[in-house]
Amino acid sequence: MERVLGIGGIFFKARDPQALAAWYREHLGIPLEAGQTYATLKSAGPAEPTIWATFPANTTYFGAGSAPFMLNYRVRNLDALLAQLRAAGAPVEDRIEEYEYGRFGWATDPEGNRFELWEPR
Repeated sequence: MERVLGIGGIFFKARDPQALAAWYREHLGIPLEAGQTYATLKSAGPAEPTIWATFPANTTYFGAGSAPFMLNYRVRNLDALLAQLRAAGAPVEDRIEEYEYGRFGWATDPEGNRFELWEPR
């Protein structure tokens, strides 16, 4: 059975992503570069980063639901886990996006929360 390996990212909506990111940098020490809305947090090892990011309040990246956040789970085999979710009847998006840092897919849990799966390179 395929399993989640860890949290790959923490994403949430903000009315003003840059201002909120700056607040987190200043008050909680999130390691954001000035003017950026994302940071890489240290995790179990260099190949297992966790991304922290703010998104505009009107983003559609989190899906059609009203959730102000979305979790990204790091996985070993994206294709196998998406097939496993489909077989269980979970809504799974047909598309997979590929980048130099990995492959991404999306599904929705029984309560309508969209989540992202990331298979790092």
